[in-house]
Amino acid sequence: MSSRPGEARTAPVHPLLLLHAGGWSPSAIAGALAAERIEVREVQHLGDVRRGERPTVLVLDIGAAERFGVPALAALVDAGAGLVLIGEPGADDVPERVPAHILSAYIASPPAPRRLLIGIRAAFREAAARRDARDAVAESADRTTEVSDLTEIGIRLLTERNHAALLALILTQARRLTSADAGSLYLVESGPAGGRLVFTLTQNDSRPDIAFTAATIPLDDSSLAGHAARTGSPLVIDDVYDLPPGSPFAFNRSFDDRAGYRTKSVLVIPMPNQLGEVIGVLQLINRKPDFRMTFASAEDAGLRALPFDGRTVALARSLAGQAAVSLENSQLYGSIERLFEGFVKAAVSAIEQRDPTTSGHSERVASMTCALAGAADRAGDGPFREVRFTRDQLRELRYAGLLHDFGKVSVRERVLVKAKKLYPEGLALIELRHAYLVRSIECRAAMERADYLERHGSAGYPAFAADLERRTAAELARVNRFLDAVLAANEPTILPAGDFAELEEFSRLTYQGLDGEVLPFLTGREVRSLRIRQGSLDDEEWVEMRRHVSSTFEFLSRIPWTRELRGIPAIAHAHHEKLDGSGYPRGLAGPEIPLQARMMTVADIYDALTAADRPYKRAVAFERALDVLGAEAREGRLDADVLRLFVEAKGYEAGRWPLTG
Repeated sequence: MSSRPGEARTAPVHPLLLLHAGGWSPSAIAGALAAERIEVREVQHLGDVRRGERPTVLVLDIGAAERFGVPALAALVDAGAGLVLIGEPGADDVPERVPAHILSAYIASPPAPRRLLIGIRAAFREAAARRDARDAVAESADRTTEVSDLTEIGIRLLTERNHAALLALILTQARRLTSADAGSLYLVESGPAGGRLVFTLTQNDSRPDIAFTAATIPLDDSSLAGHAARTGSPLVIDDVYDLPPGSPFAFNRSFDDRAGYRTKSVLVIPMPNQLGEVIGVLQLINRKPDFRMTFASAEDAGLRALPFDGRTVALARSLAGQAAVSLENSQLYGSIERLFEGFVKAAVSAIEQRDPTTSGHSERVASMTCALAGAADRAGDGPFREVRFTRDQLRELRYAGLLHDFGKVSVRERVLVKAKKLYPEGLALIELRHAYLVRSIECRAAMERADYLERHGSAGYPAFAADLERRTAAELARVNRFLDAVLAANEPTILPAGDFAELEEFSRLTYQGLDGEVLPFLTGREVRSLRIRQGSLDDEEWVEMRRHVSSTFEFLSRIPWTRELRGIPAIAHAHHEKLDGSGYPRGLAGPEIPLQARMMTVADIYDALTAADRPYKRAVAFERALDVLGAEAREGRLDADVLRLFVEAKGYEAGRWPLTG
C-alpha cells in the first residue's frame, strides 16, 4: 500500500527434473532428490518439455537421444535446460554422433547412484546459470529499451513548447511506460490561502468518452494525490477499494460509480523540481498486461488489472522528475513569452502615443499578415503549396508586424502627424494674408469713394460707384479664388494627382505690405508644399519619415531575440520594399525581399488605404483599396500571388479583429 522502492525477483524453490527412464531406474537417488525438493516428472516426448522460470534438467539414455534427434536436444539446451545423457553399457566416452557441448554430464550405463546424482547436480547448476544469463540478457535488453525510451521521452518533453501539448505528452508517456489504462495529472498552484492541486488533465483508454471537468483539491490527506503532494512520497496501492484500516488517505469512489469504471491498482507519483518542491502529481490507474488492450467492463478491470511493481514505480519516478523539469522550463518559457508580449505591447503603446491618430494600425497589420501566412500554410497547390509556417514562425511574424513601425518614435511629431500639405501655422499665415488682401481691397475702394465725392460731389457718382463696385468685386473674387485654390491644393491625395496651374498664377501675383514692401501672394516654399502630388509630406519630410524603417531595424537589432524570433528585425526592415526595387530603405528587389515582408507590405498598404484614422486622408472604400493594390501588383511593385491569396482567403477580414496574444 505504501511506497516501495523495488521488488527482487523471487527464485524458484522447486527445480524440475525430467526423466525418460528407458531401461534404467532413478529409484536409487529418489531420496536425495526429494531431500533437495526437486520435482521429478517423466516425459515421453520433447514436446512435453516447456521452458520455465525454474532450472530444468532432462535425463535420458542414448536410445531416447537418438529418437529425439540432436537438433531438438540442442534447441532444448539453447532454451536453458540442462542435459544428462546415460550412455551404453561400458561406453565411457560420449558417442561421436552426440555433440559433447550440448551435454551437462555423461554417465555410462548402468549409472552409479552417486555419480548420477553428481551429474544431475552439475546439470542443475548449468541450467540455473543459463537461466540467469538468459534473464540477464533479457533484463539488459529491457533496461536498454527503458533507458532509450526515457531518453527519447526526455528529449520530447524538453523540446515541446506548447504547454497543453506538454501536459498531454507527460501523462501519455507515463501511462505507456507503466502500461496504465488511465491516469490524471495535477498541478500545484500557490495562493494566498495556501497551495492546492488543480486537476488539469485526465486520460482513460477503456473509457475515452468520459468528459473532463477541471477541479481543485486541497493539499492534504483527503485524497491520494493530495497526500502524495504533501508528503512528497509515491503511493503504490494494489486495490484502492481495500485500503487498510487507519490509512491517512481515502479514495473517492464517486467517479467510478458515476462512470461505470473500476479503479483498482493505483500509482501516485509526486513531481519534484530541482529544488525538491512538488509542482505536480501523476496518478496512474490500473496497470494492464498489455498497454494496447482495454478493459471491457468494470468487472473486467477488477479481474485483470495488475499491481504496479517496483520497476514501474522506478520508471514513473524517473519520468516524473524529467516531467517536472520540462514543466518548469515550459512555465519559464511562458514567462519569457509574457515578458516579450508585455515589451511588444509597451513598444506599440509608445508608437501610438506619438501618433494617436493611427492607433490600432500595428495590431491590424500583424493580424492580417498572420492570416495571410496561415492561408499560405494551408494552401495545397499553387505558388504556396510548399510554404509552411511553424508556430514559432507565426509568432515571429506577429511580433514583426506589431513592431514594424517602432522607428516612428524617432520621427519629429509634427512630421508624424502632419495632416495637410501645409502645417497649421503655415495655413494660418496664408489665411491672414488673404484677410489682409480683402481688407486692403475694401479699404482702397472706400478711399476711392471718398476721394471722388471730395473732388466731384454727387455729380456722376452713381456711375462711378457702379464701376467701383464691379472692380472691387472682381478683385475680391480673385483674392477669394486664391484662398480656395490654396485650400484645395492643401488636401493630400492618395495617388499622384493635382493641377497646380492656379498656384503658379498666384505665385506670380504680389501685393503691397504695410511698410510698402512688395510681397508675393505665395512664397516659394509654400508653392513647393502645395504642389506635393501624393500625401502630405515634402521631399525633406519624406526622407525623415522613411528613416523610421532603418530606425526600426537598428532598434530591433539591439534586442537579444531567441533563436525562434531572430528574423523579426529583417522582416520589419523590408516591409516598405517593392519587387521592382523602387521601395525603401535599401531598394531590395524580387527574391531579396522575404516572403513574410511581402505579405506585410500588402497588409500595411491595405490598412493605410482603408483606415479611417489617418489625419491626411479619408478612408478609401474596400473595392477602391483592392483596385489600388491591384495596380501596384500589375506594375510589378507588389507580389501578385500574395495579393491574390490576400483577396481569396479574405485576409483583410483579420484586420477587423486584431490578434491579442
